[in-house]
Amino acid sequence: MEKAGQFFEVKGQDWDLFINDDNLFSKLLNIAGNTAPVAWQADAELIAPIGQQEVWACGVTYLRSKLGRQEESQDAGGGDFYAKVYEAERPEVFFKSVAHRVMGPYQKVRIRKDSTWDVPEPELTLVVTSSGKIVGYTIGNDMSSRSIEGENPLYLPQAKTYDGAAAIGPCLYITDQALDPKTTISLDIVRQSRNIFNGSIEINQMKRTTKELVSFVFRECSFPYGCYIMTGTGIVPDKPFTLQAGDEIKISIDAIGQLINTVG
Repeated sequence: MEKAGQFFEVKGQDWDLFINDDNLFSKLLNIAGNTAPVAWQADAELIAPIGQQEVWACGVTYLRSKLGRQEESQDAGGGDFYAKVYEAERPEVFFKSVAHRVMGPYQKVRIRKDSTWDVPEPELTLVVTSSGKIVGYTIGNDMSSRSIEGENPLYLPQAKTYDGAAAIGPCLYITDQALDPKTTISLDIVRQSRNIFNGSIEINQMKRTTKELVSFVFRECSFPYGCYIMTGTGIVPDKPFTLQAGDEIKISIDAIGQLINTVG
């Protein structure tokens, strides 16, 4: 763990039990106050900060996402679905991934072999305990096949859930305060050393509150280890942009850091 530029080693702890704690912030403060700092190992391999947690996701929480979903589904006549869910009381929430399909920093995310239109979706991701309390945040990449989902909204599970379709990291940002509404999410995509896309958005553009999204995910589901909830994207590359193998995806969120993955 890191605090104020100093690093502390936490030994002998089970990850799932350790982070699934409503008092995680104060527990970490206590460790930092009673443990000697250690040197950071610059060559240490970073892995996805996940144990047995499920990853869930939310959609159409930003206006830009609503418009993007309508664009991709207009030929199939599904545009109205996205317009309605944007205004509805009930948000779109769906199961995204089990832990073994989640990639960490610098690991390869994937595009489906049967897809022709693919994008990353940079998302603020909530760290939620089994009681439904938000104890922290991380960066999520919700890889998505726009061609498959656009063909028919019922194909969403195939467009969203497959090996390498999710990445989280580079860390968990644990805090007892809500994020600044002006917190900015940024996306850069680099192809052959050239930046081919960049975009950014503040989280105050999200139509739903984070607590609202958590309440719907937890409404009829239990999470014995807690869970991660991707909160939707407000950055959608314009058509006809599509990812290619070798593209580097860089997602940054203020106060959390930067998640970098390559398309495999």
